[in-house]
Amino acid sequence: MPDSRKNMVIDGARLWDSLMEMAKIGPGVAGGNNRQTLTDADGEGRHLFRAWCDAAGLTTGVDQMGTMFARREGTDPDALPVYVGSHLDTQPTGGKYDGVLGVLGGLEIVRTLNDLDIKTRHPIVVTNWTNEEGTRFAPAMLASGVFAGVHGQDWAYARQDAEGRTFGDELARIGWRGDEEVGARKMHAFFELHIEQGPILEAEGKDIGVVTHGQGLWWLQVTLTGKESHTGSTPMPMRRNAGRGLAQITELVHAIAMEKQPSAVGAIGHVDVYPNSRNVIPGKVVFTVDFRSPDLATLDGMKARLEAEAPAIAEALGLGIEIEAVGHFDPVTFDKGCVAAVRDAAERLGYSHRDIVSGAGHDACWINRVAPTAMVMCPCVDGLSHNEAEEISPEWAEKGANVLLHAVVETAGIVE
Repeated sequence: MPDSRKNMVIDGARLWDSLMEMAKIGPGVAGGNNRQTLTDADGEGRHLFRAWCDAAGLTTGVDQMGTMFARREGTDPDALPVYVGSHLDTQPTGGKYDGVLGVLGGLEIVRTLNDLDIKTRHPIVVTNWTNEEGTRFAPAMLASGVFAGVHGQDWAYARQDAEGRTFGDELARIGWRGDEEVGARKMHAFFELHIEQGPILEAEGKDIGVVTHGQGLWWLQVTLTGKESHTGSTPMPMRRNAGRGLAQITELVHAIAMEKQPSAVGAIGHVDVYPNSRNVIPGKVVFTVDFRSPDLATLDGMKARLEAEAPAIAEALGLGIEIEAVGHFDPVTFDKGCVAAVRDAAERLGYSHRDIVSGAGHDACWINRVAPTAMVMCPCVDGLSHNEAEEISPEWAEKGANVLLHAVVETAGIVE
């Protein structure tokens, strides 16, 4: 990078103001956000983002999965674009920064280049991937998964939420189904800025996480079927209590993950209990198991053990059981060249940094299959995420976006 550009930095106050403005859309009940994918709030957030992109002189395209691509032209019409971005959708009780920092950090890159009248050889495209969270329509990273050829588009359109509404119908309802073929775009590279969603960077006092790998995961949906009956009049030995099966399999999941420490995690997240009445023994429980590890053999071994031992628990309790894999990706190794660009940027800017493995899944994990990819992470308070109390500092956001700026611009090539 030319010496004259080594001190270029984003406008931290402008980035923070944008984060706070987006947070007004789909407010939660405790200071965070509920802007779940393909809701009216998601549509409103998309309109605001597009208005900002228009103001920055970008040309926005939308593909058939609803993913938004806002392009700043480069000087070489034949050069493939450098893509940057994340997602605007949130958990039902999500924070103001998870995903959003990566999208608006990408927009801030473009605004900064405009301010400084800097041209790049490669175009730069700021991206908002649809349904990264997967909380409403499983699995997570759905649109980027279709883009990378992991999922079929028709299969994705048929995903249902808890009320039986399909992804395809809801995408059309909010007006964000584009015409562009999914996956037709070719990328020179992809960068994603994200909060860590873990406690390591804050605990060690590091400004920047240089993400070298991502954990793989298995999401397993388990359905236990018993018999609904009265909680007061059904004798204990005659009960077929699906809730009891949930409790015992919860302990099994914990034991499986604990035996693989420190390189594995596991938990039960989403739970639906039927009929969910205080005086009815549950006749059916549907829940998801989330196993993660950076080691493929460990990851697959945890899944295999659950599939072997959970049916025995169900049988002993007189329950039926079905186990369905509803989400999966192998551990990820990010591109060495892109990772080096992130590390070099942190060093050039004088920021403390360390290599880190992402414990969460991200759109970058799928895009890594089709383009050179890397991630930048900044700390978050107490490592808390997927919680309305999620918090970062303006300084952390600014430093993360500065590293993103330098890594993207170095990869896109400054034209003097």
